[in-house]
Amino acid sequence: MGGRSAHLSTGSFRGKPRDPGRHPRGKRGFSLVEILIAVSIVGILAAIAIPSYLHYLEKNKEAQAISDIQSIAHKLKGFVMEDPNALPDDLATINLPLTDPWGRPYKYLRLYNRPANANDARKDHNLHPINTYFDLCSMGPDGQTHKNLQNSKSRDDIIFANDGAFVGKASVYDP
Repeated sequence: MGGRSAHLSTGSFRGKPRDPGRHPRGKRGFSLVEILIAVSIVGILAAIAIPSYLHYLEKNKEAQAISDIQSIAHKLKGFVMEDPNALPDDLATINLPLTDPWGRPYKYLRLYNRPANANDARKDHNLHPINTYFDLCSMGPDGQTHKNLQNSKSRDDIIFANDGAFVGKASVYDP
């Protein structure tokens, strides 16, 4: 019995003495296959989550641009209500955000009593101006725009149209 208890005190398994350099069973590290599976799972989750998050951020920027344009338009409509001739020639005279969420200035064009500006006004698919008093927009994520909403450069723009009845993406307004 004395010999058997000596083996148990050394922490042996099935009566064999434990090698001091080895870890006891159940205390080993992860195998390479287990690590590769875990990394693959994390990679798959990231491949799903990252594009969704980037889409969320882009939608948030669009919502911010719509809100900014509505605020700027509200201020400009105040000028129109008092005296349309008092519309400013640029946005520097109003105390509201002048840059869109992509870091570019909002585009503004006074139309009322400015026949020379009528050519530069944004136009729908029938080439009719989409506003009467002023034109206001963000050039969107690509930073490019065109006065014709059917042009590919204008499809992602956030626009003010129908004198404020619509504020949103050009692709939604003029599909």
